[in-house]
Amino acid sequence: MDGAQATAERQAARRVPIDQRANGALLGLVITAVLVQLIAWPFLLQHWGSSALWIAVPLVVLTPMHWGLIHESIHGHLFPKRQLNEWFGRSLAIAFVLPFDAVRFGHLMHHRFTRESFDRPDVHDGATHPVLARVGYYAHLLGGLYVAECLVPLLTFLPTAWVRRLVAHKLRSDEPIGQDVQRLFVAFAGNKDRRTYMRRDWILSVALYAGAFYLYGRWWPVLAVTMFLRGLWLSLADNLPHYDVLLNEQARARNFRVPVIWRPVLMNHHLHRLHHQHPTLPWTALPELARVNATTSDTDASYFVAALRQLRGFGKIR
Repeated sequence: MDGAQATAERQAARRVPIDQRANGALLGLVITAVLVQLIAWPFLLQHWGSSALWIAVPLVVLTPMHWGLIHESIHGHLFPKRQLNEWFGRSLAIAFVLPFDAVRFGHLMHHRFTRESFDRPDVHDGATHPVLARVGYYAHLLGGLYVAECLVPLLTFLPTAWVRRLVAHKLRSDEPIGQDVQRLFVAFAGNKDRRTYMRRDWILSVALYAGAFYLYGRWWPVLAVTMFLRGLWLSLADNLPHYDVLLNEQARARNFRVPVIWRPVLMNHHLHRLHHQHPTLPWTALPELARVNATTSDTDASYFVAALRQLRGFGKIR
């Protein structure tokens, strides 16, 4: 990168204000989708029958936007006021049956320790039997990640000492970085306030969806399938920008290209390498940064083709 381009990139990466109008518009769209899924759709199914099944399409397609708003909240980019930012992020997570505190902690650890041993599900650890490892990989990729995140709050109902030992055993490592990761996760697992928040939020999520399943009546499989498809999308997208990424690649992440119409839906998560390089920037600032940095951005691969590429199996690490 020459001096002029480096200067241009630094200027593009300066502190950018949060675009509250854009976030508010997307938030309104996602809230509408949540209300349709949990309240309006069951009545439409009862009156229109199978002709209302098409509503599943926009609900599933809006999955990355729902997660993207939670993601912006995690980074403090949803709204300038901290309390408002967290309230909306937590509420969106409850509506997605995600433990906000655990997801926030895990995501920030992902930024700090990208592609370290705990953060590369696409790499065989060498200890697990190859067949079991491959089954575990595909289960994780095809919805298992979302199921695991939904069930994480159940650990908060167990004695703290048990959970701390479980986490320490799961993340045991002889490497200095691995030991730091283990220490931080064990400390989080024992945090009384976070455990309380996760229990409360999980109970709210269960109550919310129990009510929704009741409203669906005989159409309850429609809600179950829609939840699975949303979880499948989330699981497929989670490690996508890091799949098969080597440790010497920039930010240990990649950028991709997508049609313009998909960019607000994905909230520019196709520019994931830039997000890792500039995590203090809101999602709306990334396209300009990509334009300035066009000569070195890895945008030649399609986001959706890359998502399917994960089905090839384990990647490599070196």
